[in-house]
Amino acid sequence: MLKNYLKILLRNTRKSPLYMFINVFGLAVGMAVSILIFLFVQHELSYDRFHENADRIVRVSRAWFNPDGEVSLHLGHTAPPFAPLIAADYPDEVAFAGRMLEGNPLVTVGENKFIEDHFTFADPEVFDIFSIDILAGDPKAGLKENDGLIISEATSKKYFGSESALGKEMLINLQGQEFTYQVRGVFRDFPDNSHFHPTFFASIFPVVMFYGGQEAFMSNFGGNNFSSYLLLNEGVDRENFEAKLPNLIDKYMGETQAGTPMSTGTKLILWPITDIHLYSNLDTEIEANGDIAYVYIYLAVALFILLIACINFMNLSTARSSLRSMEVGLRKVMGADKGRLIRQFMGESFMLTSISMILAVILVYLFLPTFSNFTGKALSMNFVDNPEFLLGLVGLVVFVGIISGSYPALFLSGFQPASVLKGAFKAGKSHEQFRSFLVIGQFAISVVLIVAVLVVVNQLNFMQSKDLGFKKEDIVLLPTSPSIEENYQIVKDRLEKYSGVQAVSMSSRAPSGRLLDSQGGTAEINGEMTQLQIRIADIHVTHNFVDTYGIPIVAGRNFDQNLASDSTEAFILNETAIREIGWANPEEAIGKQFLYGGRRGFVTGVMSDFHFESLHQPIVPIVFMVSLDRNNLVSLKIDADNREETLAYLKEEWAALRPNFPFEPRFVDQGFNEQYAAEQRVKTIFTFFSGLAVLISILGLLGLVTFATAQRTREIGIRKVMGAETTNILILLGRDFLKLVLIGFLIAIPISWFGMSSWLEDFAYKAGISWTVFLWAGLIAGAIAAITVMSQSLKAAWADPVKSIKSE
Repeated sequence: MLKNYLKILLRNTRKSPLYMFINVFGLAVGMAVSILIFLFVQHELSYDRFHENADRIVRVSRAWFNPDGEVSLHLGHTAPPFAPLIAADYPDEVAFAGRMLEGNPLVTVGENKFIEDHFTFADPEVFDIFSIDILAGDPKAGLKENDGLIISEATSKKYFGSESALGKEMLINLQGQEFTYQVRGVFRDFPDNSHFHPTFFASIFPVVMFYGGQEAFMSNFGGNNFSSYLLLNEGVDRENFEAKLPNLIDKYMGETQAGTPMSTGTKLILWPITDIHLYSNLDTEIEANGDIAYVYIYLAVALFILLIACINFMNLSTARSSLRSMEVGLRKVMGADKGRLIRQFMGESFMLTSISMILAVILVYLFLPTFSNFTGKALSMNFVDNPEFLLGLVGLVVFVGIISGSYPALFLSGFQPASVLKGAFKAGKSHEQFRSFLVIGQFAISVVLIVAVLVVVNQLNFMQSKDLGFKKEDIVLLPTSPSIEENYQIVKDRLEKYSGVQAVSMSSRAPSGRLLDSQGGTAEINGEMTQLQIRIADIHVTHNFVDTYGIPIVAGRNFDQNLASDSTEAFILNETAIREIGWANPEEAIGKQFLYGGRRGFVTGVMSDFHFESLHQPIVPIVFMVSLDRNNLVSLKIDADNREETLAYLKEEWAALRPNFPFEPRFVDQGFNEQYAAEQRVKTIFTFFSGLAVLISILGLLGLVTFATAQRTREIGIRKVMGAETTNILILLGRDFLKLVLIGFLIAIPISWFGMSSWLEDFAYKAGISWTVFLWAGLIAGAIAAITVMSQSLKAAWADPVKSIKSE
């Protein structure tokens, strides 16, 4: 039977190579896209599931709330006391608790010196919580030593080559403080599908000393810099356990200044470790996570392209039904029943799908490295270690075979032999309508994808060109050091003497970063000091920070270096802070008393609102205050015309100011652009895949137009003999197809508007969706379809009518 089906398939291929190419190519491309996205989605869903106790590991996050219950800040990190206190107070629920603190010290071994971004101070309990493959040493015992250090396999090779790293010393320089650690263990590198990738685990002892000792460390509830993890006991209900944690907050943190329980303003939340990568995009994360929304988007794109390819198959199979009607009639006369014919046509469909799958797998092998590089994921077609992938391929063949072959099989097997053999066969109107419906669906999907591309491009252009309220161009960010802070004025004066450096300032954070620091505040409102119930982010700066960034002052004045009181008493707030506090306007705020954290003073200035963070985030209240000992970054406004020369000069200066540290400048404008990397990927995905969707749709339309033209060759010849112009022929052949494209466009408008409006909700500031987006999408789809239809129609219109009349 299979041999017979194969013969029929080969015979049809020889008769109609164009249609066979369209079907095989379309299905192959559709399945290749589906396979690539399936590999990506499978990888995204596999994060952190390699841990033996993944179903019992949770991460503790901390949220703060405004009086109205709205979340004002949600950190993926918590203060150092929480993890051990939770374990001590709830032994029936928690088996182990561990903390991790990431730093980026300079690590030195002999001549090898590197800045390590994944250097992690950790409790020994992390080796009880996570499944970490130990290659050498005793990590738990090692981290209990004050100088204990556990390093990854790659780190061992990086610093020690093929030698054993055990017992070797490594010098750590973190923020000007040096520690000597001894390697007491080596672990296998964390897999790619982990939400964090430590390369060092260091004893937490130096951190405890930095905080002032164990007592101070365990009473610091404000330094929310630690990743805290718990291993729950078997059978513990996470949500019920989380509901108990407000009691712990009130027990150890007491009440607010207003006399309310501390748990009314802050909360601890437990995240299953397997949810972190796709569902946790909090204000602090160890590494950038994925987003379940983009997983759904990629899946939808794959399904769309696959459906377009299946529609091509169904359309071409049913459109060419008249060519196989005699075959069906003869088979039925010879005794074949409907079930046997259905099996034959479904068998042909599965054979064609299988051939397409082979081609799809070849395409995947060719493009997988590029796709992996684009997504930043280590994707592979490993049938041995990934049996689910093989099952997925089989399932895809079955799915595509059934979807694309079922309707043609039912349609073709339903022919009446008497009508066929008399030559009176004609496809019913319902079948013509269904085929039209499929063409409409194809172009509706194509237009939706084109609209998506245009909306994403518009939003990216909007974000990259929007006036942020300050001058972000040509500002270089460099790390500071204790020596730079101590000699700031001398360093500043020397740097500003260079012609390429226009301004120098320091700050605790810089635009394009996150506003994560805040303290409680009290303000003079209507003559009374009132406790503020809003979160105000704080930035510590030097006197000329506002000038360096060109931020307009709308009321009052800037910081004045000649006024000693500005270093201890002056505050500058943004306009949003003025509104949220309750002052009527910026002028009213000037001179008002203001208490923030431990500093008491007056509001001396109000700056215009500007975008400190990306456009994903709304502008929030900010307070600026002068400080010379809490700054982490140096901002340098440089001359754009002498950028390279100035950077070379700064490299030499920083080699003297921060010896042994590499020179790693960052630009503020680049920092903003990097925050839109996910949107850039979506743009590329939509552009590429919408192009494929349009290509497959056009191939299907080409096949239908070619067949329809061939079926009407004699009619066209007669019409030309009777005096029909080429224009009349074009209208005759093209109007029905272009009408379907127009209907598809109209259907796509509300669908694409709803989908892209939902996508834009993730942005606090958005470009919106203009009617011109739909106009351009319609013109693009319509123009491509019109060119396709006209190419075949002109061929028929220009043919010799005498030969056309003789062709049938």
